[in-house]
Amino acid sequence: MRVNTFGAALIALAASLTLSPAPAQETAAQAPPPGDTPIVEIYTPGDASLVLAARLAALKTVVGMTPEQQKLWSPVDAAIRQAARNAAERRTQRASAATPETFVDLVDRAADAETARAADVKTVTAALRPVVASLSEAQRRRIPAFLGLRESDFGRAQPLAELWLFEEEQ
Repeated sequence: MRVNTFGAALIALAASLTLSPAPAQETAAQAPPPGDTPIVEIYTPGDASLVLAARLAALKTVVGMTPEQQKLWSPVDAAIRQAARNAAERRTQRASAATPETFVDLVDRAADAETARAADVKTVTAALRPVVASLSEAQRRRIPAFLGLRESDFGRAQPLAELWLFEEEQ
C-alpha cells in the first residue's frame, strides 16, 4: 500500500509518541526475527472515511459557500463519497485478482480502471455543475488546486488517478 504524506506524518507522530529511548542491545533483542514481523494496517478504512469527510468540509470552507450555494452541495458530497468508495473497491479487487498472464492483461486491467475512474469523474462533474454555476469567479478559482488539479505540459491530460478522489485506489 502506498503511504501518502498524511500517512507518513501519522507514522512519524506515532513513533515519536510511543518510542522510548532504549539501549540498542535491548531493542535488538526485542525485535521479531525477519519474516515474522506482523503487518500492521496504519491507515484503516475508518481513517480514510474521516480524511475524506475532512477534505469535503475543507473544500466547502475554501470555496466560502453561501447558504444558498450550500443547498446545492448534497449531490456533490454524495458523488465524491461514492467515487472514493468505488476507488477503494477497485484496490481491493486488484489486490485479490490473479496475477496477469501477459502484459496485454496488465494493459487491459489498467484500461478498465481508467474507464471506471472516468465514469466516477463524470458523475462528480455532473453533480458539480449546478454548484459551480452558482459560484463567483473568485470561488471557482480556488477549487482546482484544492482538488489536486495541475496544469500539464503541452496540453496533456492529467492522469485521473492523481486526484485525491482516487487516493484509496492506490
